[in-house]
Amino acid sequence: MVGLPARGKTYIARKMTRYFNWIGINTKVFNVGEYRRATTNEYKDHSFFDPSNKEAMNIRRQCALDALEDMAKWFSEQDGEVALFDATNTTRERRKTILEFCCPCDNSAAAHSRQYSVFFIESVCTDKCTVYQNIKDVKVTGPDYDGVDTEVAAQDFVKRISHYQSSYEPLCEEHDRNLSFIKIYDQGEKFLVNKIRGHIQSRAAYYLMNIHTAPRTIYLTRHGESVYNVLGRIGGDADLSIQGEEYAHRLANYIEKENIEDLTVWTSELKRTKQTAEYIRAPIVNWKALNEINAGKCEELTYEEIQEKYPKEFAQRDDDKYRYRYPKGESYADLVSRVEPVIMELEKQENILVIAHQAVARCLLAYFLDKPAEKLPYLKVPLHTVIKLTPYAYGCKVEYIKLEVPAVDTHRSKPKVVQETRSSEDALSTVPKHL
Repeated sequence: MVGLPARGKTYIARKMTRYFNWIGINTKVFNVGEYRRATTNEYKDHSFFDPSNKEAMNIRRQCALDALEDMAKWFSEQDGEVALFDATNTTRERRKTILEFCCPCDNSAAAHSRQYSVFFIESVCTDKCTVYQNIKDVKVTGPDYDGVDTEVAAQDFVKRISHYQSSYEPLCEEHDRNLSFIKIYDQGEKFLVNKIRGHIQSRAAYYLMNIHTAPRTIYLTRHGESVYNVLGRIGGDADLSIQGEEYAHRLANYIEKENIEDLTVWTSELKRTKQTAEYIRAPIVNWKALNEINAGKCEELTYEEIQEKYPKEFAQRDDDKYRYRYPKGESYADLVSRVEPVIMELEKQENILVIAHQAVARCLLAYFLDKPAEKLPYLKVPLHTVIKLTPYAYGCKVEYIKLEVPAVDTHRSKPKVVQETRSSEDALSTVPKHL
């Protein structure tokens, strides 16, 4: 990361980490500020960041080197793939240090083990109001200002920024023409991309060019209860049950009362989501990418029938539900890839209601709530419940609103026994009740 304080670098780093982990790329943030706070309690005010404060400069430099060493250790010992080095890195000297650490040119052991591709992400914001709002919303509530009056903290942080400005050397298209980088101006108003190398950098640039920080709310719900839900059958293209139809009416009333500005409704191409959206007065878009996970030869079967016909397949799915692929169907890993364009579009939009299916909703929730792959297939997404997601600086607020329409429970927890030799009783121990 590159940029003056309060330009959204940590926001970008955390968001990038969440995205890459969600698509299966092992990613971690190394925040130099956290290293500083763990190393010293010397921070009293903005003077700690004064370039003339040699003692503090040495502490900050050592913290950066410690973070780089931990990053290298993480790469080698924990199969790390992408690291976000979250610091200001506002001088060419500091960026040279990073490059020399990541790509040593000598014949040392480090040179053979460390040959990392480096991609700089610079956030530039010239709007003083935006910067000050970021200070008030995020910085003054941080650990450096614990117990400090908000206005006093804000003024101190403004002075902290001025210390960086005196030596700030932005990435330059001419001087840094051989570096790989992207410059983001004013929260996405303009971009400058230089020498993208490889698919990771390409995906990073594409993602960064699709996100925005404007306030918005994403409403997520499953379709109303379907006839197949009542019968315990998976997949298919069934109609809503009587209770599912009631939920469609209740959902429309709830959305109308929320009075959501410029709302758009997204559904899958399957009947039960379209029927759930039928009474909502808002533009509706049907996405094939939002269709339920394809269960292949297990489509329209009950879990009991799957255990009877394909007991080994059933056990294999329980053993690794995220990666298991139904014969002639999909896995959750496949589904994440299919849903990725939906996430990209959601990041560009403002207020959206997504009416989807259990597996798809789990994928979307895992992205916004930063859940690991092994937990994704077991996230609870009950029927007849609206999940209200409100992204904020470093995370996402989540609220579950039950609309008080009875429905069957379709959540199946992971059984204790997952071996292929297990009994039918063990295999079916967590199957929810149905007709």
